[in-house]
Amino acid sequence: MLISKELQEGFNAQIGHEFAASVQYIGIAGYFKSENLELLANLFFEQAAEETEHGMKFVNYILDTSGELRIPVIPEAKFDFTSAEEAVKAALDWEFEVTSQINALMDLAKNQNDHLAQYFLQWFIDEQLEEITKMEQLLSVVQRAGEKNLLMVEAYLVHLGKSE
Repeated sequence: MLISKELQEGFNAQIGHEFAASVQYIGIAGYFKSENLELLANLFFEQAAEETEHGMKFVNYILDTSGELRIPVIPEAKFDFTSAEEAVKAALDWEFEVTSQINALMDLAKNQNDHLAQYFLQWFIDEQLEEITKMEQLLSVVQRAGEKNLLMVEAYLVHLGKSE
C-alpha cells in the first residue's frame, strides 16, 4: 500500500469536507437563485461542482494507492442566509477552513516523507490560494455594492467573464 493508515484517514476525512463544501455551495447558490440573482447563483453552482471534483480527486488517490475508501457522513448545509454578504462570507470562511485542512494534510505527508502525497497535495494548496482570492474579491464587491445594488455585482461578474 502506497499510503499510510494515518494519511488515508486524513484523506478520507477530506473527501467528506470537499463533499460538504459542495453541498454548502449549493445552499449558497440556492439563496442567490431565490433572490433572482442568476449569475451569482451560477457562480456558486459551478463552485459546488468543482468541490465535488476535488473530493473525487481524493477518492481516486486513495484507490490508486491501494488505500481503503471510507467516505464520512456529510453534515447538513446552511440554506437560510439573511444577506448576500453573509452568504459570500460563509464561502470565504469555508475556503479558509479547507486551506487549514489541506495544510494539515501536507504537514502529515511531509512528516511521513510521503513525496507522492506531497506532490498530490501541492495542487490543492495552489487551488486554495485561487479560491480564497476569488471569494475575498467577491466579498469586497458585494460589500461595496451593498444589498440594494446586487445587480451591480451581477454586472461585475459579466465584466469578469468578458475579460477572461
